[in-house]
Amino acid sequence: MSTAGTREFDVIIIGAGIIGATMAGLLLKRGCSTPGRVALIADRFMQSPVTGGGPEQGGPAVGRPADWDLRVFALSRASERLLQVCGIWDSLPRQRVNPYQRMRVWDAQSSSHGARSLQFDCADIGEPNLGHIVDGRVLQWQALEAARALGAVPLEAQLSAIVRGEDFISAVLGDGRSLRAKLIIGADGTESKTRQLLDIGAAGHAYHQDALVAHVSTEKPHGDTAWQRFLPGGPLALLPLPDGRSSLVWSMERAQAARLRALEPKDFSEALTAGSDAVLGRCTVTTPIAAFPLQLQYALAYVQSRAVLLGDAAHVVHPLAGQGLNLGLLDCAALAQVLVDCGNARSFGDLKTLRRYERWRRSENFLAGAALDGLERLFANDGILLSTARGVGMGAVQRLPMVKRALARRALGV
Repeated sequence: MSTAGTREFDVIIIGAGIIGATMAGLLLKRGCSTPGRVALIADRFMQSPVTGGGPEQGGPAVGRPADWDLRVFALSRASERLLQVCGIWDSLPRQRVNPYQRMRVWDAQSSSHGARSLQFDCADIGEPNLGHIVDGRVLQWQALEAARALGAVPLEAQLSAIVRGEDFISAVLGDGRSLRAKLIIGADGTESKTRQLLDIGAAGHAYHQDALVAHVSTEKPHGDTAWQRFLPGGPLALLPLPDGRSSLVWSMERAQAARLRALEPKDFSEALTAGSDAVLGRCTVTTPIAAFPLQLQYALAYVQSRAVLLGDAAHVVHPLAGQGLNLGLLDCAALAQVLVDCGNARSFGDLKTLRRYERWRRSENFLAGAALDGLERLFANDGILLSTARGVGMGAVQRLPMVKRALARRALGV
């Protein structure tokens, strides 16, 4: 029974980003809970990306369509299917989703079309594309709208404390409200307050790098191709947008990033053209340039009794392969399956039940993080022997169609 001033739910989700909102929708869509029984808590809910409260509130001016968000995501086929289940995928405006058919990867010491480059094509694996580039702000909004439509209860407040009882767990909010549930899910990002309040430690290391992101126009068409060049300071990726531009994600040492951000747009564009080996001709930056610090981080535990971590609250990886969000969405799918299998909301917080999710996802996420960390270290070393070995290795894979197909299908999640 509810006590005075306490609301009861089956599940309380902390964080209303893409992962938190998707998890809420998935719980309701798969029948783990019912409308009104899943709470979605956030410090502040985003405004509509088309009509919401102006740049200072994180959205465009009222009535004026926004440009693409500087955050874009390369979504795998597995992520696409999960978002379809939640009713998110089909609600995304088509002009904010761009399928890409090809990918080219090459080292700074080789050329994009040379014998030591890697070239992937969806036709080689019998798929319509290799994935989709999606506007991050629009994806977050549609995930939130889908969760609301399915019956999630959005509550705007800060998390203040977590109190665990014998057969419940409570979230105490900054405004004094108390919410009681069978399970709390922390999906509140890299600096997770949920993780801190649960006293779950985290390990990893900073890369001392920033990722510079912007949108650029190019002299040559991108050809619905994702281009990635590995430079000694970090990878440079150009991801195709539907309006002909490309989304830039350029990782580099922090001091260099600061120097490049301080350049005039013309000078930055010249540096980008050189850094991309002019693979798409002259590049011209069309947006402000933002910077995000990069790190490898993993929670020392994913679960406790009646509490679980998802997405960046549990693991953060290097963005060089664009797998961060895809891994988080797989967390959502795995947790939903575990909760479906347990069959009763009263058992959601059982540690034995939650351990199944932890065993399922922790090893996969750790291996993915370690692999991406290893790739970053391998390509960041510009020694002649390693450079030669990298080129020989990529050239060998390029000449092995079965290996290429296996890599492409693995990346797609199929």
